[in-house]
Amino acid sequence: MKDEFTLNNGTCQYGIDGCRGNSNQMLPVTDWLSDLPENDSLRHDLVEVQFKNTRKGYFRNVSQLPLQKGMLVAVEANPGHDIGMVTLVGELVEHQMRKNRIDLNRYEIRQVYRVATDSDLARRDEAKSKEQDTMIRARQLAKSLGLQMKIGDVEYQGDGTKAIFYYIADQRVDFRQLIKVYAETFRVRIEMKQIGARQEAGRIGGTGPCGRELCCSTWLQNFYSVGTGAARLQNISLNPQKLAGQCAKLKCCLNYELTQYEEAAAQLPPRNVQLETLEGTYYFFSADPLKHEVTYSTAQNIPANLQAISAEDALRIIALNRKGQKPETLGGKTTTATTENYDYKNVVGQDDVTRFDKKKKQRHNNNRK
Repeated sequence: MKDEFTLNNGTCQYGIDGCRGNSNQMLPVTDWLSDLPENDSLRHDLVEVQFKNTRKGYFRNVSQLPLQKGMLVAVEANPGHDIGMVTLVGELVEHQMRKNRIDLNRYEIRQVYRVATDSDLARRDEAKSKEQDTMIRARQLAKSLGLQMKIGDVEYQGDGTKAIFYYIADQRVDFRQLIKVYAETFRVRIEMKQIGARQEAGRIGGTGPCGRELCCSTWLQNFYSVGTGAARLQNISLNPQKLAGQCAKLKCCLNYELTQYEEAAAQLPPRNVQLETLEGTYYFFSADPLKHEVTYSTAQNIPANLQAISAEDALRIIALNRKGQKPETLGGKTTTATTENYDYKNVVGQDDVTRFDKKKKQRHNNNRK
């Protein structure tokens, strides 16, 4: 049945079976050129295809198939063929390759064979059903050889002739003997691929400190580097226990609002510029980018006589200083650098184990009256 339905900014015209299991999956890229007439997928034959564990590849649509995002396709592999999902078509594929620093002169671009048929999907499902048992057996074999590594996941190729073993290791591992044992045991072509702590956390899953399921195990498809500069710009406390996720790396959510903070911070005055007034010299102390507010101190490295003013007022004073003029005061509100420490208080008596006895005693007294 060739039912047409919308799938993540793309339309699948190959029925439910052609896009099986992907109707609720979040695709990792957005084709913002999809509605433009010049973005013809037949003119640009490059296609981005995603496989398991965010593995991606780029292929050529030499047969001029009408491919759209969300379709499952059979692509050329070494050896045999593999089954993946189309995530990007058209002109943006070339931009994506340049963004990922892929050299077209060295990268071997294989071809798309066909849209995945029912027999292709059945063969893929059969190979996929072996992954869990293969992973457990692979861990036992690696442990028997005394290798300091952990097999995190196994991915079978769509035709079942090749298996990728994703492993985690803190040190360099010589797994030449392990590959021979795997080839004899599983009777497939073996490929070893090392993954990081972020990919491992996304595969295992869990609940974050926000109370929701981990982003990397639900909707996040690509991993980007996260630096402590993102926390500094957003005025987040540099506490390793607060900033680290379950993967022991900096939380991915530190990047979610970083762009807004960067745009707001670009409108703030420079931090190394001093403000000259008739009262004295003021030095930059802190800033709140979203409030467009800057706090200055009369001392260079310590908080003293803090004055909070708007970014517009700070830029105005800097312009006056460059003309040789000094305002009388900053005209801001005075703030203190001390912070109040709130002690924990048992307000509602929830920690008093005798709170129920008091109610019973009061009820008993009322009955006596």
